[in-house]
Amino acid sequence: MARVLVVDDEPSVRAALKELVQGRGWEPLVARSGAEALDLVERVDAVVTDFSMPEMDGMELLRAVHERDASLPVILLTAHGSERLAVRAIKAGAYEYVTKPFDVDEMLVALGRAVEARLLRQRNRQLTAEHAIGRRVVCDSAAMRTLLDATARVAAKEITVLVRGETGTGKELIGSLLHAQSPRASGPLVRFNCGAIPAELAEAELFGHTRGAFTGATQARPGFFAEANHGTLVLDEVGELPLSVQAKLLRALQDGEIQPVGSGRVERVDVRIVACTNRDLASEVRAGRFREDLYYRLAVVELLVPPLRDRREDIPALAHEFALRYADRFGSEEVRLAPALVERLAAADWPGNVRQLENVVARMVALSGGGELGPESFDGRPADATSPDAAARGDPGPVRDEPGPPPDGADAASHTLREQLDALERSVIARTMTAVGGNQSEAARRLGISRNTLTERLRRYEIAADFGAGDAR
Repeated sequence: MARVLVVDDEPSVRAALKELVQGRGWEPLVARSGAEALDLVERVDAVVTDFSMPEMDGMELLRAVHERDASLPVILLTAHGSERLAVRAIKAGAYEYVTKPFDVDEMLVALGRAVEARLLRQRNRQLTAEHAIGRRVVCDSAAMRTLLDATARVAAKEITVLVRGETGTGKELIGSLLHAQSPRASGPLVRFNCGAIPAELAEAELFGHTRGAFTGATQARPGFFAEANHGTLVLDEVGELPLSVQAKLLRALQDGEIQPVGSGRVERVDVRIVACTNRDLASEVRAGRFREDLYYRLAVVELLVPPLRDRREDIPALAHEFALRYADRFGSEEVRLAPALVERLAAADWPGNVRQLENVVARMVALSGGGELGPESFDGRPADATSPDAAARGDPGPVRDEPGPPPDGADAASHTLREQLDALERSVIARTMTAVGGNQSEAARRLGISRNTLTERLRRYEIAADFGAGDAR
């Protein structure tokens, strides 16, 4: 449903326009002044405003609206005899003007054209973004349409964005859309999972390091900030960053400066940050686990991705999209989801959200011989694998080793230093392999070791088997 903002200081005109907008099937928002209207413009598809108002007139409101969103159509209401002012407003960017007292049909035509133009621009922008990210954006729910609309508006602004949501809701999709619809779309999009590697390596991964900066650093390498220069850096699970690294991230945000580990040289970078988290960072701040100043730097705009249980209208469209995607990926015959199966999927609980739904559909497609899938295809069990392809193979996914105690959970005192170091090294390598999806070349690069050395370590610690032969790239 399109939303139209009505701005007029006369109650009778506001009431008449509100009724007209409602009768057209749109949602009206009402403001009595220009200042009040500016608090609402982020939520609407068109604005109709009186020209003559106290404090802020229609021309001033037009300029203020277009400073925030140059594509938002504004229709001006002018009194008879002020057409010259109206023409000046058109030259300043107004979409249309209508004289008062207005003709209902004339106003409906003007509003209809304005709303249609706005929605067409939004659709074109979404199609361009879908082409850029290489996937369709599927949503039928009002909650997701509102989120995507907000994402498109925020994308055009050079501000830091915090994307919050439960695991599997699609925060990474929002990060990709923010980049694809931004002026930085031609630059690099780089992702860094703050929780996928040990805290000891997080600083070097983000800001880079020199040769010999630490054990295993056989060559210098740029960090993710340098790789994302003139583009966007998406920090997944930013709440996992240790406090020591948070301080250096704050400096990078404030001053655009980074210092590689082991270097005395400060480097300038131009990077937009999109931070994603499944945590309530405000609560983390109160608990002392997250810096308050960094939180406010990251959450200039905060976007909340709703869980799948709050947007069940999206489940049928998502399920059909995943069925098409994985039938093509697995080389299956055409797969169709029977209405009864879709009903079962829509009624199911999805604690893992969209990612869990995707995994389940991938598994059903992989196990089918094509054709129509009935409700018996869905046994109600969640897919526990970490990726749809792993779910389709029936694999439990990569082993996610955590750094910590030595093998068998024994006390550190019962193991030699060599055994403890081996345990730590195995943990670091396993987590890095998990972060790169088993890509050995990328893992070796991130770890700062040669491919041969990594291969030897994988064999020694029996890690390679965790990722399968298909991942040994």
